Parts: sequence; C-alpha cells; structure tokens
Amino acid sequence: MRDSVDKLNAMAIFVRVVERGSFSAVARELHTSQPTISKVLRALETELGGKLISRSTRQLSLTDEGQRYYSECRQILAAVDAAEHSFQSGRETVAGNLRIGSSVSFGRLQIATRLPGFLNQYPQVQIDLQLSDQNQDLVSEGLDVSFRIGELGDSGLIARHIGTTHRVTVAAPDYLKHYQTPQTPQDLSQHNCLQFNLLNSQNLWVYERQNQRHEVRIRGNAQSNNSEAIREMVLGGLGIALSPVWLFSEDLKAGRVIAVLQDYTAQPLPIHAVSPANRRQSARVNAFVDYMSQALATAPELKPIR
Repeated sequence: MRDSVDKLNAMAIFVRVVERGSFSAVARELHTSQPTISKVLRALETELGGKLISRSTRQLSLTDEGQRYYSECRQILAAVDAAEHSFQSGRETVAGNLRIGSSVSFGRLQIATRLPGFLNQYPQVQIDLQLSDQNQDLVSEGLDVSFRIGELGDSGLIARHIGTTHRVTVAAPDYLKHYQTPQTPQDLSQHNCLQFNLLNSQNLWVYERQNQRHEVRIRGNAQSNNSEAIREMVLGGLGIALSPVWLFSEDLKAGRVIAVLQDYTAQPLPIHAVSPANRRQSARVNAFVDYMSQALATAPELKPIR
C-alpha cells in the first residue's frame, strides 16, 4: 500500500513540475526544497528506466516518453481524485492553498477587498492572488480558478457565470469643456474614444434604448490593455471611455468624471469563474466562487448608473 501511495505522490509531483515548468515553483507550493523535488523525479525516472524531463539552464522540456507518461498520469490522478471525492463527498474541509487569477483592476478592486471576509469565514485557507491583464494559462500558472470579464472563447475550461458588470460611458469635465457632449452613440464617432484592447469588440461599442440596438465604431489616439490606465487617461481629459461602473464609481461620486449617454444602456459584460477542465474543483474553490458570486450579486458598484 505504501509503495502505491509513494508512486501516486511522485506522479503528482511530476505533473505539477510539467504544469509549472519549474522545480522551485513546485517546491514552494509543497513547502519543501528544490533538491527534494529533483530527488523524487530522479527516483521515478530510475524506476521507469528512462528520462521524463530534459533539463537545461533555461527551461524544462518533456521527452517523447515523458509526454506520454504525463498524459497517462493526468488521467490516473483525475480518476483517483474523483474516487476520493465520491467517498468524501459532504465531508471535505474548506482548507489548503488556493491560487486565484484575475485581471489587475478587478483583482485589486473586487477580489482583494473581499479576501478578509472570506478568510474570516474559512481561516484554514491560504490565498495566492495572481494578477495579470493577459488571460492566464490556468495549467501552466498553477491556478485553481481565474475570474474573467467578457465573453469567453471556446477554451475548454469549466466556466461558471457568477455575475454581470454594467458599464458606463464617461469623460472628464475638462474634456467636455472642449468638445460637445455626445447625445447619441453615433455622436461618439466624432470623439476621441479610448479603447480597452483586450475585449474582442474593443472598437465596437454597443448600446440599447427602447429595445433598439445601437452600434458605433469608435476611434481614438490611445488604447491600453489595462483598465486602470484607461481610467488615468480619462481623468487626464484625454477622451471618452466605456468602462465597468466599478472602475469609476468613486470618481462619479466625486465629480471627477461625468456619465454621458445615460439614456442608453451600454452592453454589459458577464463575469465568469473558470477552472481547468481536467481538475476537480475542491471545496475551497467552490467555497470561494460561491462567496464571490454572492458578494457580486449585491455589490452596488456593479449595478447600472441611475
């Protein structure tokens, strides 16, 4: 029995090394040393009678045998995980490491601010919040769950819709002093519009009024892949932006920006929690996604501007 457990442990370590691309990263995850991880994999290779990983100073790469073994290990570990979950269903403790991914702005303003409440409720969980404005690869980054705003492509991920972020069209008072306030979406074609360029429809802004759809192709002299950079451009009087309400909620209250086109409803964006398809969602992942879903449902800064 002990040999089987040790073999499964070695297989799990091998899979994590492949997914993270780093011995040291896995050692940190498991609170052990890099030499210990190397020793486990050397013993596994010795037992199998061949190389699994080619090591260089810059990166790790799988041998042909290693690639086949990696695929088989993932299937075996998934089956073991499913069997344990079936046995332990309803008894699993919300505890352990939880690695979360998000865009920088959403993570800072909507996730990080809610972590104290979650950890007060589940003190045995340890959070690792990874923020990036590029869509993170959940497997290679070792993420348990990631939060994404906007329509999802066919990524093969497990996705759960947990909320909706409404958007507002905003400009600084200084900008509107120099340019006529737009009255219809079509007026935006005459304005300097600032693009958040990670959305699929970055230069197509869509509105609705009285069940009628209004589309406008916008143009501008600045864009960014970071929504807080867009906010700074707006505050500086550079142009008009179509952004999540939560990004500008405090600025709207303080009068630093003005909402325009309020007779039109900007197309809202869905919020999804996504997880790797081959990994069972643990109790801590489910607990955190449930917690965020409930929190976002009542968050005033995600609601439409009245």
